[in-house]
Amino acid sequence: MSDTYENERTFEPLPPAHGRGFATSWWGLAWLKALEDTALDGRQLKEGRRLAREGAVGAVTVRPGRITAVVRGRDGSQHRSDVLLQELDEDDWDRFLTMAAERAGHVAALLDREMPPHLVEDATSAGVELLPAIGDLEAECTCEAWDHCPHSAALCYQVARLLDQDPFVLLLMRGRAERPLLDALQERSAGPLADEPALPQGVPAKEAFAAVDIVPPLPDVPRLPPEPGEPAHLDTETSPEPGVDPAALEFLAADAAARAHRMLAEALTTGHELHPFEAELTEDQDTVRLAASCHESLVSARLATASGRRPADLAAAVRAWRLGGAASLQALEEEWAPGAEELARAVAGLDRAWPEAERPALRAAGNRWTVTGRGAQLRLGRDGRWWPYRKERGRWTPAGPADRDPAAALETMPAEGGVGG
Repeated sequence: MSDTYENERTFEPLPPAHGRGFATSWWGLAWLKALEDTALDGRQLKEGRRLAREGAVGAVTVRPGRITAVVRGRDGSQHRSDVLLQELDEDDWDRFLTMAAERAGHVAALLDREMPPHLVEDATSAGVELLPAIGDLEAECTCEAWDHCPHSAALCYQVARLLDQDPFVLLLMRGRAERPLLDALQERSAGPLADEPALPQGVPAKEAFAAVDIVPPLPDVPRLPPEPGEPAHLDTETSPEPGVDPAALEFLAADAAARAHRMLAEALTTGHELHPFEAELTEDQDTVRLAASCHESLVSARLATASGRRPADLAAAVRAWRLGGAASLQALEEEWAPGAEELARAVAGLDRAWPEAERPALRAAGNRWTVTGRGAQLRLGRDGRWWPYRKERGRWTPAGPADRDPAAALETMPAEGGVGG
């Protein structure tokens, strides 16, 4: 790679910037502040912002000490604009590299092509000014304006967007290309000798807290959209690749959007941090959850196959899920024997639920109490709630949501049921 090419980068024209700021990173914002502090005529800056927003800035070439672009004026004329920034000398770069190599956080971030927020302050403390100060940005333009004109201002606003994408643009303007700079930094920060302790990882707390005045404030908490976003429709004239089911992909995308909407709603609720996180679903539970929300017959058939259940079994699992999620599905499919303490609490709860003369005759088996002479059953969940079941076509089917009161749970049963179990 030639030295000329190594020390020069050209960026393709950026699209118009309607409805957005020119910079979001702290270094991009600091560049804009230097520009606005430098320019004497606010009207020229305003016109430059308008040109940059409209996409009037052509390809931007960055080299040590200079940035260049052709800018199209509102009248259609084109002007070559240059903005000059003084390069750092060899002593400056030596102090900068020494400072950066002494701080593990700076080394790791720069080698990862990032610009640590506290880097500029530490460089200033070492006597090296990375960001331009008032009067440091000198403009030249073929429109022959003596100060920053709309064309040079538009170029500077565009550079702020480039700095957001790649902070090494700033270091190149100051005189060092990325690769030589990183090579020099790696050489200075080579690993410690065998008898020396390793440098700690991360950024010292003092540096992190000192960056409070550099890092821009956090954005406002997002507002909850009124409803989940619509997924893309994949029913196009182009045939899908073998094994790709567009309907299934659309269904999964819609499900992901709905879950994200619900999670955001929960996160924006006051006191949400006090609520326990939902347990992660197993693959089998998630298959039933998807089947419970699916109204596409072909996708439902695929989910049934994936669940390994017969159609009637999957229908019962879906009904259970709709009544109470994973806990209801567990009550459907798991039969367990309560321990002595759990059993004592369950029996006491049954005794309290009805007046003695009104209590139905119950036959217990494990965690299930079947009502004698009725096609009704109560199932005790591991969380102490009672789930009502009724017998339909010879099989027990979920009949309603759970309740702490077994009598209230059983009220969901019809007065007359099928044959008791």
